[in-house]
This record gives sequence, C-alpha cells and structure tokens, in this order.
Amino acid sequence: MSYLDYSVATAPSGFRKILFLSWPIILLVCSVCGVGFMMLYSVAGGSVDPWVDTQVRRFGLGMAVMFVVAMAPIWFWRNVSGVAYLGSLILLVAVEFFGDLQMGAQRWIDLGFIRLQPSELTKITVVMLLAAYYDWLPADRTSRPLWVILPVILILIPVSMVLRQPDLGTSLLILMGGGAVMFLAGVHWAYFVSVITAGVGLIVAIFQSRGTSWQLIQDYQFRRIDTFIDPSQDPLGAGYHITQAKIALGSGGWTGRGYMQGTQSRLNFLPEKHTDFIFTTLAEEFGFIGAFSLLALYALIIIFCIASGLRNPDRFSALLTYGIAVTFFLFFAVNMSMVMGLAPVVGVPLPLVSYGGSSMLVLLGAFGLMQSAHVHRPR
Repeated sequence: MSYLDYSVATAPSGFRKILFLSWPIILLVCSVCGVGFMMLYSVAGGSVDPWVDTQVRRFGLGMAVMFVVAMAPIWFWRNVSGVAYLGSLILLVAVEFFGDLQMGAQRWIDLGFIRLQPSELTKITVVMLLAAYYDWLPADRTSRPLWVILPVILILIPVSMVLRQPDLGTSLLILMGGGAVMFLAGVHWAYFVSVITAGVGLIVAIFQSRGTSWQLIQDYQFRRIDTFIDPSQDPLGAGYHITQAKIALGSGGWTGRGYMQGTQSRLNFLPEKHTDFIFTTLAEEFGFIGAFSLLALYALIIIFCIASGLRNPDRFSALLTYGIAVTFFLFFAVNMSMVMGLAPVVGVPLPLVSYGGSSMLVLLGAFGLMQSAHVHRPR
C-alpha cells in the first residue's frame, strides 16, 4: 500500500473528524478572540457599537469557515494550492483597478458581501503553494539554484504587487513567511545569508535614495523610520502615535489601571486604538500581567501548531502547519514590536484582537487548514 493510499485509508470519516480536531488550539483561538471583543468594548466606551457587534459576527463566520476547511481532506488543499495562489493574485490586480482608496492606500476591494483585503489572503496562499511545491520537489533538488529561483519568483510577484498599494508591512510579512517555508523545507543556509546581505545593501540604498528622483519608498514611510529612530523629533506630528503608545504601555504598570479605566484610550490620545494600537490599550488597563497573559496565549497556539507538525509524516501537511505558525507569529511579533517602539510603525494589526474582517477571516481559515492537516494525518 502506498503512503497516499495508507493516509486515505486511515483518515477519520464523518463526525469522527470532529473528535480528531486539535481542540486546544480551538479553545486558545476563541480565548484570544474573546480578549479582542473585551478590548473593543472598552475602547468603544462600554458599547457593542460600532466594533464589537460586527467583530462577533465576523468571528462566527470565521469559525464556520474554519470547521468547513478542516473537514475537507488535506490532499484537496494541496491540489488547489496553485488555484488559490492565482486567485489571490487576481484579487491583487483587481485592487489596482477597482480598490477603495483610504488614507493614501489602495488595499481593499468591495465584493458586495464583504470588503476584502486581498493581501491578507496572499500571506496564506503563498505558504500553501510553497508547501505544495516542496512536497512535489525531490529532497535532493531543494537547494539547487534552478529550483530555488522558482519559489523566490513566486514570493516576489505578490510582494511587488502589495508594495504598489502601498503596504510595506504586509509585503514584509509575505516575504518573511515565504522565506521561512523555504528554510524549513531544507534550502541551504547560504542562500539566506546572501539574502540578508542583499537586504542590508537595500536598506543602505533606501536611505541614500531619500530626496532623489529615484526614491525607493514613500515619504510617509521615511517619516515612520524617522519616528522609529527618534520619536521626540516631532512629538506632536509623526512621533505622536508612538509617543502616546509608550505612555499607555508605561502607565499600566504591573496590574494596570483597571478595565475601561485607561486614560489614553478613553480620552482618545491613542491613535487607531481599535486596530493597530489595541495592544497598548490592553497593557494600560491590565498592565504587564495582562499583556504577558495574551502573549502566553499566542505562544501556546504556536507550540500546539509545532507539535502537530512534528507528528505529521506528510511533508505538505507539516510544511503548511509550520508556515501558518510562522505567519501567525510574525503577525503578533511585528505588531507588538511596532507599538513598543522596537520596530517602525508598518500598519500590522494584532491577530484575532484588532478590529478587522479580512484579518479575522483569513487567520481562522488558515487555522482550518492547519486543522485539516491535523485531522487527516495517518494514525
């Protein structure tokens, strides 16, 4: 019996699949989402409008998507990974022509029943395609230059399209998530050293290009870098966001000011308090203990994902699980670093906590893929 025949023969069927779900991950995801509802209620001044009600409905839809995705056999997702990748590219092209323009960025497209940010979907479809690619590719070819170039191109195509929106934060997440899958698939470390060296050279070129005719990034992105280096240069302008975020983080102390007692959020000093900077509201109201507790929930999700991947003998399933875990990690690591002043502000939401439909639905769908790999692994 071949491995594929064995995996199909030993996969659970019908309602038994529900028993094989990774219920700890489901409970942890629900807990994190519950924290999000609680914080959105707080920043709205003790009201379910305008954010909590909408976010709860999105959560319900996202959980339904997660269970539907989890019930489909993992070989199905492997076979449609290329179609999913092409679909996300088509949506990125559609954004270029029909997307909504907000705050100088064109990132969203109205599909009628949902207002979607295709770049969020692309983070997962890139991981899916690369996992399928390395599942197909013989192990002895993984580090050969010809077979390394193709996945690099597959990563850079959506990265370049997202950069045009412009959305530096999401493009970096796609790049790092794709690179992580390549590394986990066994691509030789020398390639990554070369990329890091080239990245350092690119950073130097970006700074050298400032104010020239060939400027590589937008002026507002340069302002974000300046703010990251020294927020006090413009405390009431470009440095205002991060300055207020640090005040909120510091004022929380060990135990916080108390639920719905945060002055920075309730007096509207915090910018984007329901999206990118919601972690600062949590830290102000619940202090270090509350912030660490949320970080512990995130860490447990990562640990259970890694444990599931380690127990899965199917290469596609394992790489997909690892890729989703890395993408999820990058989400909250970049957001927390951003609001604490450890990284430039790049507009990355806090996963499952920040207000936003695309991020919520895509992440819950991604956990559905992870659950599909977990449910259908040979036992």
